[in-house]
Amino acid sequence: MDFSQFSTTDISIFSIFLISWLLQIYFIFKRVYPLAFFKKAPITDKPYLPLVSVVICAKNEADNLEKFLPSVLTQDYPDYQVVVVNDTSGDDTEMVLARLKQNHPRLYYTTIPADKRFQHGKKLALTIGIKAASHDYIVFTDADCEPSSNQWLNNMMQGFASHEKELVLGFGGYQKRKGLLNFLIRYDTFYTAIQYLGFALSKKPYMGVGRNLAYRKKLFINNNGFTNHMNLLSGDDDLFVQENANADNTSVVIDAESQTLSVPQTKLRNWRLQKARHLTTSSLYKTGVKLELFLDPLGREIMWILGIFLIIFNTFALAVIGIIILTLLVKTLFFHKAAKKLNQGRIYWGVLIFDFLHPWLLIWAQTGNFSGSNKKKWK
Repeated sequence: MDFSQFSTTDISIFSIFLISWLLQIYFIFKRVYPLAFFKKAPITDKPYLPLVSVVICAKNEADNLEKFLPSVLTQDYPDYQVVVVNDTSGDDTEMVLARLKQNHPRLYYTTIPADKRFQHGKKLALTIGIKAASHDYIVFTDADCEPSSNQWLNNMMQGFASHEKELVLGFGGYQKRKGLLNFLIRYDTFYTAIQYLGFALSKKPYMGVGRNLAYRKKLFINNNGFTNHMNLLSGDDDLFVQENANADNTSVVIDAESQTLSVPQTKLRNWRLQKARHLTTSSLYKTGVKLELFLDPLGREIMWILGIFLIIFNTFALAVIGIIILTLLVKTLFFHKAAKKLNQGRIYWGVLIFDFLHPWLLIWAQTGNFSGSNKKKWK
């Protein structure tokens, strides 16, 4: 290619385009690749089946507990308990738990009474649940989550089979329903999983999700639980993982039978509020993680904007078109493999729709935190 025919401005813009493209290639091969080509550890003759407690916090979740808690209580696992913390519910949560308790002796529940003088977040309920747990190994999920199979606990516990492991990251997806909003919710969840699971598999764990997470009680006690961020509404999962996870003590379990499914939002406004709450803690991540999570979408937007500019003005047009097509093909291939690992079907096609739009939707969701209304309650 004869660069003499191009101006300094053209070459500068093309150079920035190439740098942004290289950022995408780095993310794909450094973070997506480990998940896309993840290989499960060989199955041992004797599975690891320690005593385990499941902790669930519930706030006005009577309907969801009625629907989903039985599948948690009937896991194919030798010996475990389920601890439900009823956090100041004003519905029939107490009645539902009492009824389920009659048929499921492994269920234990406790209630935090309402007190207008004392406002608290989910971390208090979780702390009570952890302290009430009888066993050292604890698995966390939410009241609106359903295990994907009766082998959920069994699979999650295999993450602790190597005894130096103290923390297991699982995947919690959302139910598939019709509509673009549901597709967005599942794609956003899938992309978030690519990030935190990809980082963990490349020996840099920084977060997990409370819908499907496990760690040892002694890890919680020895590191003072949520003390460092008790004043924040969120962070019971991601900030705790960031503070206590490392390359040696963390494992990833993503088998189809180890996952949970949650009830998705049905209104865009509600998803925005939920996502905004989840994003409140991202500013507290470690500098290296924050920088990479920032540069990935920034590089993506720059690549698309400058790429379109260069194509429209016929400057390096053929080279730019080739690079964009190649990038989309590679990303779609890797996302396809990652989606297969996470049992997410054809969600990977979302990259063709949301590769450019997704960062802008997150910015829009983030602006929901500016009003402060999202900081008053956890549910």
